[in-house]
Amino acid sequence: MHASPVGQRMKWAAKHGVKIQHIQPGQPQQNAYIERYNRTVRHEWLDQYIIASIEEAQDHATQWLWTYNNDRPNMGIGGITPAMKLKMAA
Repeated sequence: MHASPVGQRMKWAAKHGVKIQHIQPGQPQQNAYIERYNRTVRHEWLDQYIIASIEEAQDHATQWLWTYNNDRPNMGIGGITPAMKLKMAA
């Protein structure tokens, strides 16, 4: 019998010294970065299309992520794209 994916992740985390901390139910602000990202994904592309397959969803996600990282200025990092920020850090 194989270990569950959750069990495998927990073993990996323990082996690598990663502490798992879950947010409290009803407290999405404890995970604000992910909640903000999820909202952005929903508003900017997921709610814009009727998606017929996983492949189509993956295509939309890939296109949106490229645009998000390469074409869209992010005011939180000084009005530049994440790709520009990464180049500056290198």
